[in-house]
Amino acid sequence: MNPAPPVTTMRTCPPRSLSAPTSVSESVATISGGGRVRACVLGANGQLGRALVAARPDAVALDRAALDIGDADAVAAHDFTGVDVVFNAAAHTAVDRAETEPAKAWRANAAGPAHLAAAAREHGFLLVHVSTEYVFDGTAPGPVPEDAPLSPLGVYGASKAAGELAVRAALPERHVIVRTSWVVGDGGNFVATMARLARDGVRPAVVDDQVGRPTFAPDLATALLVLAGSGQHGTFHVTGDGEPVSWYRLAREVFARCGRDPGDVRPVSSSEYAADKPHLAPRPANSVLDLSRATRAGVAMPAWRDGLDQVLARAPR
Repeated sequence: MNPAPPVTTMRTCPPRSLSAPTSVSESVATISGGGRVRACVLGANGQLGRALVAARPDAVALDRAALDIGDADAVAAHDFTGVDVVFNAAAHTAVDRAETEPAKAWRANAAGPAHLAAAAREHGFLLVHVSTEYVFDGTAPGPVPEDAPLSPLGVYGASKAAGELAVRAALPERHVIVRTSWVVGDGGNFVATMARLARDGVRPAVVDDQVGRPTFAPDLATALLVLAGSGQHGTFHVTGDGEPVSWYRLAREVFARCGRDPGDVRPVSSSEYAADKPHLAPRPANSVLDLSRATRAGVAMPAWRDGLDQVLARAPR
């Protein structure tokens, strides 16, 4: 759901705890009709999945080992009895590997949602499916609205677009598709990596011609709960709010807040970064999504700079 951004470095960072506030678990307890709902989180070991489980600790949490959504027979045989809403955070998000192992991407990102949509139609649960800005090529000026034509880049984007189409076809009147971008959650992520490099004295080269807005996983989890309980259906865009930023500018922000000279971050173009990487997947230049429809549905996303402060406050010193 959130492919790694281009950054030239040989180092990685350790996982970091990033949990949703406990009040989130009570923020949306009902879906239209009243009563406590039974929720199921798929992809429960991923960045977003962990945030959803933290937000709804009473949810049934299933990782790939427990339910492989790419397996049609496994999904058909799974007991969804009593489940009111399924949050699908399961996906093949390795955007570069998708170019060399497309079957895995299509299995998880296209076939998987189709299998879940069929189960939702049979059992009557609400399917909340998480998608990506990679269904767009990033050439249109932002913010990009929900009804913009699909124009995916690469295998990852094409497989995610196909997953969206499968959900809409099977559940035309009752589905929630949430496109997001630049997700930062519990575990390795761009912000934590930049904080680590800042502490270690590294001077990274970071792409400056791709823009978007970071989305912090606990905020996204809250938004998914709100949309699930809103009674509204269709496609929504949910990212962090605030001024768009490039990966390079975001890296500079992190360096400055870590006490490093932001001038130690060097900007490079996407073409420069990709010059010696023949299997690098294409990435959208503009990942800025229009948030107005989700806002009207009751979603209030914090400014990404506020979330950045919270993430860095938790980062190891």
